[in-house]
Amino acid sequence: MPSRRIRSTAAPATRRGRWRRLRGWLVHRAWAWVRAAGTVTADTGPGRRFRRLGPGSLLAFPTGPVFGEAWIEIGADTVIGERVTLSAGLVPGLDLGPDPVVRIGDRCAIGRGSHIVGHLSIDIGDDVFAGPYVYITDQNHCYADPDVPIGRQWPRNAPVRIGAGSWLGAGAVVLPGARIGRNVVVAAGAVVRGEIPDSCVVAGAPARIVRRHLAERGWEPPLPEPLPEPGESGWPAAVPAVEAT
Repeated sequence: MPSRRIRSTAAPATRRGRWRRLRGWLVHRAWAWVRAAGTVTADTGPGRRFRRLGPGSLLAFPTGPVFGEAWIEIGADTVIGERVTLSAGLVPGLDLGPDPVVRIGDRCAIGRGSHIVGHLSIDIGDDVFAGPYVYITDQNHCYADPDVPIGRQWPRNAPVRIGAGSWLGAGAVVLPGARIGRNVVVAAGAVVRGEIPDSCVVAGAPARIVRRHLAERGWEPPLPEPLPEPGESGWPAAVPAVEAT
């Protein structure tokens, strides 16, 4: 009798476990299908709204707010992550003239949750990588009149340029008028304004140069020594087993 009771309670528990696993598998498979179906490429309806969406490029699903596509150019083999805001203009439906407002080059990667908000000109070069939650804009609020709420004053625009090969760390902010050179590292959380020369590292708010590459002397200050590869001198080839005491 006792063994019969154990079997009768164990069987429903086993069935419930299998059903939970099946439900989980179905949900994940369905979500994978939705993500694939919702991806925006050049041959989809949303993709054809862009001024240009190059071959091999995509906007991952779920997308963030996207409008003003007719003034947005995206090069080839570029990946726009999930929930990225891409906008040209203050609100949808504006006529922004004959020229593109937001230009993103070839082979770029824009991290999830980032915002690229253009009104005048944002030019991102080839091979630029941006971590998650990066904010890039060419417009800022004006506070010239101290008697008028800042949100009611007409904003000011200044073009933004980010040079090819640069890397923007997570949470970096690029303000109107920023001109970032080629192969620049923008540290996580940095706030960039003004001109940044080629081949340097900037950090802080406002961002300042903390390391730069000079043709005659290399990196100053020098780069830290890289960690040894596993198996090299100074690094154990395998983690020793811990004996039981």
